[in-house]
Amino acid sequence: MKKVSAAGYEFLIKKYQLRVIPHWRTSSVSSVGTLKTTIVKDGLEITTFPPVRWPGDTIGDHLEFALKYDGTNLGILSALFSVVSTFEITSWIESKPTGKYARRIWFLFEFLTGNALPLNDVIQGNYIPLLEPGEYYTVNPGVRVKRQRVVNNLLGSREFCPIVRRNSVLSSMEEFDIHRRCGEILGSYPPSLIRRALSYLYSKETQSSFEIEHLKPSASRVERFIASLEMATKRDFCNKKDLIGLQNRIVDDRFRDSDYRKNQNYIGEMISFRDQRIHFVCPKPEDVESLMGGLLDSHTNMLENAASLPPVIHAAIVAFGFVYMHPFEDGNGRIHRFLIHNILFLGNAVPEGLMIPVSAAMLKKPDLYDYALEAFSRPLLSLLKFDLDELGQMTVMGETGNFYRYIDMTVQAEILFEFVKMTVDQELALELDFLVDYDRARKAIQEVIDMPDQKLDLLIKFCLQNNCRLSAGKRKTYYAFLKNDELEAIEEIVQKELFSKRSLIE
Repeated sequence: MKKVSAAGYEFLIKKYQLRVIPHWRTSSVSSVGTLKTTIVKDGLEITTFPPVRWPGDTIGDHLEFALKYDGTNLGILSALFSVVSTFEITSWIESKPTGKYARRIWFLFEFLTGNALPLNDVIQGNYIPLLEPGEYYTVNPGVRVKRQRVVNNLLGSREFCPIVRRNSVLSSMEEFDIHRRCGEILGSYPPSLIRRALSYLYSKETQSSFEIEHLKPSASRVERFIASLEMATKRDFCNKKDLIGLQNRIVDDRFRDSDYRKNQNYIGEMISFRDQRIHFVCPKPEDVESLMGGLLDSHTNMLENAASLPPVIHAAIVAFGFVYMHPFEDGNGRIHRFLIHNILFLGNAVPEGLMIPVSAAMLKKPDLYDYALEAFSRPLLSLLKFDLDELGQMTVMGETGNFYRYIDMTVQAEILFEFVKMTVDQELALELDFLVDYDRARKAIQEVIDMPDQKLDLLIKFCLQNNCRLSAGKRKTYYAFLKNDELEAIEEIVQKELFSKRSLIE
C-alpha cells in the first residue's frame, strides 16, 4: 500500500507542533514510485518525492532536506530553533563539519537565536553564500562570516529579515526598465506640457491614496500630502525622525504621534452594531520599536547594496513591511504608499522629479492590492489569539513578534512590479494625452466664448460629470450667461475631445 510521509519543513512542523505561517512549498516522500511529482493548489506547491529521497529520521536530516528542496524559511527555522534540543543540532553539524547545508544551518541558528553553539570555527574550505543568488534576491557582495565561512547575503537583520524568491515572474519583470520606459513616453511630449503634467500627477496620486482608504480630506490636508510627496524625491525618509515628521504633516492635528504607538491596534470593519470582522492584527506595541529598527536597518542594507537589488523589490519590502508594522495611530497606509515613491527615487528608477501615480493603479485594481496585503495578513490571523473588549480594545496573547520579523515578500514584490508597470505603460501616457486633449478642448471653447479660466475649467468638469451635458441646475446657478447655441457647441466639443477620458478628471 502506498504511504506518503512528510519531509523537510512539513516533517519538522508536525513533529514539533510549530505555529508558523505556512511555507509556499510542502514536501513529502512516497513509499513507492520513481518519479517526483508537483501540483499547485491555491498558490501552494505540493511536491512528492520518490522513496530514494527520504532524508532520514533526525532533525538534521530534515533541516538539510528543507534547505535543499524547500528553500530557506526564516520564520519556520526561528520557531524550530526556539524549541529544539541544542545538543541534537550540534551533534548533527559536527557529523558534517564542512557540509554547506550544515554550515548554513549553523549560521542561521546563531543568527536567529543570538546564541552560539559549542562548536569550533571552520578553518578551511571556500566561503559559501548563505542564500543562493540564483534562487533569492540578495545583497552583493554580502558580509563574510569567518566562523562558518559563510557569506551573509540576507536582506535584513535578526530584528527584521524579509525573503524574496527569484522566481520566473520577478525575473521576467526585471527586464522592464522603468526609467528608460518613462523617458520614452516623456520624449513624445513638449517640456511645457510635462511640467504641467507633474503638478497634476502629484494631485492624482494624493487623491487616489486618500480614496483607497475611503477618506475625503480637506483641501489643506490634500495640499500637505502633495507637499510631502514632492519631498519624496528629495531625500531618504527611512529613519524614525523623518517618518514621525511625515506622519505629523499628513494626519489631522489631533492624531499626531511623537513616537511609535504604545497601544495595540488592528484593522477591522463593523458587521453589526456589536460585532467586528478583524482583517489584520498589528504587532504588539512592545515589539514595534525593534521591528521598525530592523526594517530601517534592512532598508539601509539594501540601499548600500543597491546595484544588486531592483528598486521595485526594495520598495515592496520597505513599503509593505511598514504597513504590516503599522507603527502609528493614523496615516500608516498613506505613508506606506509614500515610501514606494521614496524608494523608487532613491533607486533612480524614475526620471528626476517624475511622479508615477501608483495609487491610481491600485485604486483601479483593489482586489489585486488587497491580495498583496492579505498574502501575509490572512495566514497570520489564523495563528493569533486575541480578545476584544466592549470598547473595542484588543489584547493579543502570547509571543507574536517573530511572525512579523521573517516575512516572505515574494507576492508583494510581484504585485508592486505589476502596479508600477501598469502605471508607466497606461496611467502615465493617459495623463499626458488627457492634457493634450484638454488644451485642445479649452482652445475650441474659447473660440465659442471667451470666459475666465476658472469658469471655463469648472464648466468642463461639470460637463464631464454629467455625460458631457451641463445640468439645468448648474446652468441656472453658474452659467446663465450662456446662449443655447453656445452651450450646445461647448457640449459637443467636450463630447468630441474629452468624453473617452472623463474618468481622469473626476
